[in-house]
Amino acid sequence: MARSSKKGPYIDKKLLEKVNRQKAGGDRAPIKTWARACQIPPEFVGHRFAVHNGRLFQEVFVSEAMVGHRLGEFSPTRTFRGHGQVTKRTMEKT
Repeated sequence: MARSSKKGPYIDKKLLEKVNRQKAGGDRAPIKTWARACQIPPEFVGHRFAVHNGRLFQEVFVSEAMVGHRLGEFSPTRTFRGHGQVTKRTMEKT
């Protein structure tokens, strides 16, 4: 179910403050965050975030195409190792 339109998008207040502080200071270090559910507003464009995926922080650079999506969408939590591996079977005939 989608979020109510009268509430508006969920944007983490502390994260928005960090972005505004970074804009004012000119620092370009990635901002560490655990807020995977935070929607990306236009203010985040051009910034780098280190989004936690449950094990480590993955760096995400926000572009204009990402506005409206969630931060967690760009930091996958599962490692895809491919579909079933083909193993060599040796059959010996007697």
